[in-house]
Amino acid sequence: MIRKFATAMSLIAMLVLSGCASVPMASKNDDAMAKQFTPSTDKAVVYVYRDETLGAAIKMPLLIDGQSVGDTAAKTYLRKELAPGSHTIVSKAEADSTLTLDVQAGKTYFVWQEIKMGMFAARSALHQVDETKGRAAVEKCTLIL
Repeated sequence: MIRKFATAMSLIAMLVLSGCASVPMASKNDDAMAKQFTPSTDKAVVYVYRDETLGAAIKMPLLIDGQSVGDTAAKTYLRKELAPGSHTIVSKAEADSTLTLDVQAGKTYFVWQEIKMGMFAARSALHQVDETKGRAAVEKCTLIL
């Protein structure tokens, strides 16, 4: 009986994790423009991406400096231009993840939003990555609004 229950719960968990969350997507043209990785002269450009399929049924809200900038889903990213200085990015989940970036005008930064299994809900972790890794990951994702 316990074995059947555990099998059923595993199947349910797999179905939940393999479904797809729906978030507002940008146009194909806007996605292509963002993937040109054009720097801004007076601001920093920050890409936050989620290139995994784990937790595909889960939306992950993102905040920058306390303001909502959208929800990510599997294989999505966002592009934000930020004023030079220190900025705090928060990924809202079972346990929030916070990353502080000190950015400079004319430079581009990449942040990976890693999804992890939590006790009752998905968790996330934010990692600043180098440009080579970040560009390659963003190329495989689609821009959100």
